[in-house]
Order: sequence, then C-alpha cells, then structure tokens
Amino acid sequence: MTNNHRILNILGQSLLALTMGSAIGYAQVPASVPVPISYQRWLQLQADPVAMSSLRSHPAPAVERVAGGIVVGPWKSVNPLPTPGMSPANPLLMTDGTLIVHLINDSVFQGTQNWMQLTPDINGKYDTGTWSQFASLPAGYGPIFFGSAILPDGRVIINGGEYNDNDNGGNAVRTTRGAIYYPSLGAWTSVAPPAGWTMIGDAQTVVLNDGTYMLADCCDTPPRAALFRGTPPFNSAAWTATGTGKFDVYDEEGWTLLPSGDVLTVDAYVFIGCDTNSERYLDATGNWVTAGSTIRQLPDCSGNRSLELGPAVLRPDGTIIAFGGTTTGTAHTAIFNSSTLTWAAGPDIPSVGSTPYTLADAPAALLPSGNVLFAASPSNWPAAMGPGAFPPPTNFFEVGPNSAGNVITQVTQNPDGPSTNSFEWNFLLLPTGEVLAVETYAPNVWIYTPAGLPNPSWAPVINTSPTDVSRASTYKLSGMQFNGLSQGVAYGDDVQASTNYPIVKIVNNATGHVFYERTFGFSTMSVAPNTASSTNFMVSGKTETGPSQLFVIANGISSTGVPVTVH
Repeated sequence: MTNNHRILNILGQSLLALTMGSAIGYAQVPASVPVPISYQRWLQLQADPVAMSSLRSHPAPAVERVAGGIVVGPWKSVNPLPTPGMSPANPLLMTDGTLIVHLINDSVFQGTQNWMQLTPDINGKYDTGTWSQFASLPAGYGPIFFGSAILPDGRVIINGGEYNDNDNGGNAVRTTRGAIYYPSLGAWTSVAPPAGWTMIGDAQTVVLNDGTYMLADCCDTPPRAALFRGTPPFNSAAWTATGTGKFDVYDEEGWTLLPSGDVLTVDAYVFIGCDTNSERYLDATGNWVTAGSTIRQLPDCSGNRSLELGPAVLRPDGTIIAFGGTTTGTAHTAIFNSSTLTWAAGPDIPSVGSTPYTLADAPAALLPSGNVLFAASPSNWPAAMGPGAFPPPTNFFEVGPNSAGNVITQVTQNPDGPSTNSFEWNFLLLPTGEVLAVETYAPNVWIYTPAGLPNPSWAPVINTSPTDVSRASTYKLSGMQFNGLSQGVAYGDDVQASTNYPIVKIVNNATGHVFYERTFGFSTMSVAPNTASSTNFMVSGKTETGPSQLFVIANGISSTGVPVTVH
C-alpha cells in the first residue's frame, strides 16, 4: 500500500469511527493485550476466571508498520523501529538529548528486557533520527506499566510493573523488581525494593526539589511510600519510609510536583467509597494533608467503578489542570491554584459526535505555547465489557490557559487513533518543543508539532557559561529556570516521563549542525519561577569545532543562545 493510499484508507476509517462512535473498534483485531486495572478490580477478577478472560480479550490496535515521512496535519511519522515484532512504550528523554523506549513483544503482548534509543539527526530533528539498540534490563525483569524517572546525576531509574515478562502466565503480578541505568557504564543494574515491600506494581514516582527520588507501593494497606537519596549500592537499606497521613492507597493516582516543592494527588478511592478529595505531600515534613475538594468528581469511583483517573499537568501560571476518568456520562476537569491552594471547576471533556469522552488512563503534555495536549477515548463503556473495557477510538485535544478560560479544542486525528484507546498512548516532550507519541501495543512512533510560541519569561536564562570548551571535557552552567515551570508531561500511576531538567544544545555557526551534550549534577529539580539553577555538561567527541552558540532547554523551551568556541 502506498503512503498516499494508506493515508486515504486511514482517514476513511477515522471518519467512519467518528460517525459510528466507538463501535468500529471492537471487531477490528483479534489479539488480546494486558490492560491497566486497579488493584481492587484485579482482586475481584482472581475469583472470576470468565471475567478475567473477557478483560484480557481487549483488542490490540489494528495498525500496520509505516515508513517514515507520513504527515497528517500536525502529526508526522518517525523513522520506523528496526525491530519487527516489537512495539515501543514508556519513552524517556536522556540528558544527552537522545530518547529511549521500552519494547513490548507484539506476538504475545508481554514486556521484554529490551530498549531502543533514538538519536536526532545532525540538524536536531527526531523524525529523521537513527534508532540503535540500548542496554537491556537485568534478566527476569520485563515490565509493563511501571514507575520511572531521570535522576539529577543523569541516571535512569525504573521500578515495579503491573505485568512482568512471563510471571503468573502474563497476568498482573505487581512486581517489586527495579533497575537503574548508569550512563558511565552503559548498563542497567538491579534495584532492591524498600525493606518489607511485597509489591510496587503500576506505581507513582517523582523527583523532589533536592533531587530525592520518591516511590509509592501501589496497593498495600496502610499506604506505603519511600525516599531514595541515592548513592550506590542500591539496596533495601537505601530507602527511607515517608508519606504518613495518606487518606487512601496510592493505586491509580498520579503525582504532580508543585512550585512549592510539595506534591499534589487526586484520590482514586480504591476500597473506600467515592468522593472528591485531593491531597498534598509536604516535602518539609514527609506527611500528606488534604488539598480540598476537586468540586467535580474526577476518579471513576462510582458507576463502572474502574477507579481510573486522568493526568494532572502544572502550567506556567501555577495552575494545575486535572482530568477526570469517569466512564459513565460526561467526564470533568478541575483547576488547582497552587498559590491559593484552592480548586475550581474546569471545562467538561467534549463529546465526539454524540459520544462522551474521558481520560481513564491517558497522556497529557504541556506545550511550549502554554496549551496542554491530551488524548481521550469514549466514556460510556459497554456494560458487557465490564470495568476496564478501554474501547477505541482515541481523539486528541488541546486545552488553552486558565487566563483564556481553559477552552478545549479538538485537533487533527492521528492516523492510528481510530483503532486505539487513550491508555495505549504515551507522550514525551522533546527539546524541539514537539511531542513524541508512542502507542504501547503498536509499532508506529509519531511526533506532534504544536502551533504557538512560549512567553519569553518561561525560558531558561543562562547567567554564567564557559566561552571556550573542548571535546570530551566537562563544564558548568548556571542561571535560572533550568528545570522549566512544569514536569512537562503526565499520565498517572502507569507511566512517568518528566522532563524538568536542563538539556544543553550547541549549534555550530558555520554549519548550523546541532549537538546535544550530556548534562548531570543538577542543582535542583524545582519548577518554581526564577529558581536559581546550575548543571554540569560534557562536550561530546562528535561536536563540531569552531564558533558556536550554546543553549539550555527545559520542556522544549530554549534559552537565548550564548557564544562558545569548541576546540
């Protein structure tokens, strides 16, 4: 099939899906996939094999591998992965400007130990970048739906997994396994869980202002969380318990880092009824306190009671937009003001045709313009499919800033949207200001190019920098807002891909070629405005010599360049 014919075919399917609601998606493909479910729902399914089998029959997306160069509106395809039978998930931005994706086995829909790395081309473009094999996880650890973070020293850490490789016949196991990647070694090593933990699963993570890594146990009662301040060896004794006073278990909830350094969560009400409470983790004391009512119900804790939630994204004005995951009727949003610590009702998620939409597990990304891109899927899940049905299609929207009334606008459909559910999509903010999108159970990788420019006050500011650098040498930069004003993207408990850390770019004056330099030793992870920041960076051996410009980028927003000569 030619690209043009394929696009026409896809657009025809998209139009049909919009006309017929979500019904087209149910019979498109025969295969089944692991779906994210709450711990309470999983416990129920253990005693109901028929229901478990029905849930596992969720169809995999009916998508084909595509060649590079497909463009539909703001969407363009990335050069395809050279790994037939594998699909990318959980993208993470490395501090050297490359990105990595975790691979899922398409034939059995299980996690693997394998990762791939995408390096942008010489002009800094990711859609025409080059894929290469990345280091493999330790033997026996191949998770799906796990916690992850980039640490201030440039290491990558992942913990848990709702599914793990072949454990338990592919059913949910909520593993306690973990791994940490050392750039200096080019390898992953195993991470022991906190002492006494029996599960981590689809857990939340966050890196606090001082660089402390915080991890939740998804499902145990009483709720458990732990801190790692981290030097090797990474063993059970390296963790410190935290999070006293938590209202409910952490399962299905997401964490949003606030400008104050505290952390916001919306309660999912697993095991304990249904209401509108939210909580704030106080970094100074290590305990949770109420953050008030969200006004509108956001978790799916009544009706279908899937207990799913949507993402919550901090915006440059200090407000957080939290998306609802209810699966009966119209889903809502709520707006949290991080200055006044108060909630207000936000706009409802729009219907597509006559079908209401929801973000019951879905990604969202803060665009450089201040808008938020998000994915959503049908809200009224068929009763026969039960809680956790996750029907297609997925549609995409942008919501404007609080000052402009939080208006939601549907944007151009992605070619693979008609056959996927929003839970399958993961977003990652790129240094270019674009959004990388992967589909978990499908091989295609896309880039969304947004419109609009950032407010200049949102950009990082370089105050001190070297005027001369040499390849394979390390230097220091200092300034303000090197972490940006947000974590960048959000999903919830299943995926974290925050980018609130500095990326250093050097552009050669003569050739215009772009080189990203590995950063490490971040002085802070704070997303507060005008925060003093510093970072180390190492000049790559591939960086072209001669007069150049150096930039610091955070969440796709670049500083003004400063002159530097590369020797």
